[in-house]
Amino acid sequence: MKRVGLLVIFLLLLSSFGCATKEYVRQQIDPLIDRISRLEARVSAIESRLNAIEGKVAEIDVAKKEAREAKRLAEEAMKTAKDCCDKADDAVRRAEASAVRAEDAAKRAEDAVRKAEDASKKSTKAFELQQKK
Repeated sequence: MKRVGLLVIFLLLLSSFGCATKEYVRQQIDPLIDRISRLEARVSAIESRLNAIEGKVAEIDVAKKEAREAKRLAEEAMKTAKDCCDKADDAVRRAEASAVRAEDAAKRAEDAVRKAEDASKKSTKAFELQQKK
């Protein structure tokens, strides 16, 4: 009798758990599927935005590199221009000094010409006076 009682209790316990039907499982899973689909869509949108941001970051890195190169070239051009200006300034100063020396030489030459003319006139007069004597 104990065996029959245990068997009855076992059958009652077994029947109380029951089996899940396809419809019951579908009812339980459908909301999860919908939620998972929405989450997948959001993840895809986030990934596409992330890829766009990564692309912009790469463009910014390239722009920074180009800006550094442009700055370096500008600094190099400024240095070259300054060197050229310094050389030009030196050349202008030398040219001005040469012009001053040339003016001085021209004045001395004019003075020498006047003195030579005066000496020539004196010697011409002296020669004429000697001839008349």
